[in-house]
Amino acid sequence: MNSSKLIDGKAVAARVLAQVKNDVQALKRDGIEPALAVILVGQDPASQVYVRNKILRAEEAGIRSLEYRLSADTTQAQLLKLIAELNDDDSVNGILLQLPLPAQIEETRALQAIAPGKDVDGFHSENVGGLSQGRNVLTPCTPTGCMQLLEDTCGDLSGKHAVVIGRSNIVGKPMAALLLKAHCSVTVVHSRSVDAQALCRQADIVVAAVGRPRMIDARWLKPGAVVIDVGINRIEEDGRSRLVGDVDFDSALPHVSAITPVPGGVGPMTIAFLMKNTLIAAVQQAHAQAQPASSEAPCLSIS
Repeated sequence: MNSSKLIDGKAVAARVLAQVKNDVQALKRDGIEPALAVILVGQDPASQVYVRNKILRAEEAGIRSLEYRLSADTTQAQLLKLIAELNDDDSVNGILLQLPLPAQIEETRALQAIAPGKDVDGFHSENVGGLSQGRNVLTPCTPTGCMQLLEDTCGDLSGKHAVVIGRSNIVGKPMAALLLKAHCSVTVVHSRSVDAQALCRQADIVVAAVGRPRMIDARWLKPGAVVIDVGINRIEEDGRSRLVGDVDFDSALPHVSAITPVPGGVGPMTIAFLMKNTLIAAVQQAHAQAQPASSEAPCLSIS
């Protein structure tokens, strides 16, 4: 394996978290203690693991974590009531609603109930719209983490042709918006695209977020392309369970200039940028309380 081609998400995430920790300590010296509220509805095993990891990272960064574990039969009204209480609590800076939700709860309505300034997942329509307009808003953690990996790997992204495979609201669409904001030429490839493989072969940057194990192999990639593999797919192979990405790693590796592994690539960046979003939210809220409403809050940036 050519390690010089690997994009080390664990190392970059550790750097981001270290900077967040330093910034949190500085805020605390000014009397501001960032706090993240995490809501988990039901007993989904994977969600419980994710929540545990998020709370652990928050504690390591010095962010106060509040955990709300609700039963699987929680009603829509009960969940909305809790969200409203957290919205009104000035000591809470970020609200994270762990997905998926039980069938009786309407996901869109619940996410829309979170105050945009506390929406550290970046899923509220006000933040989605702000991103499409190029404004400084809270952006979804996974695509924002992908941008950090690309900037670290490629430097200035201006003028590069990027292809995003997949058009989900969580990754594909915000990824395309962030790449446009970085002055890339962006193509979004999806299930209705004509000759998707040929479109991908034109790209300097490929971001795969389609949810199909090993769909993208060397035939999809221009020599020297940079590949960000967002996919996390569990498969059974040789009698054991393992995680693989949307990219056929072994096929792509000799062909590209850089690629994220799975696991250890994009995954660690998601939680790192959840912590960074919580920090940004705390700074913006403190600024809003101290300044006239017309002032624009600063947006922290970690290089």
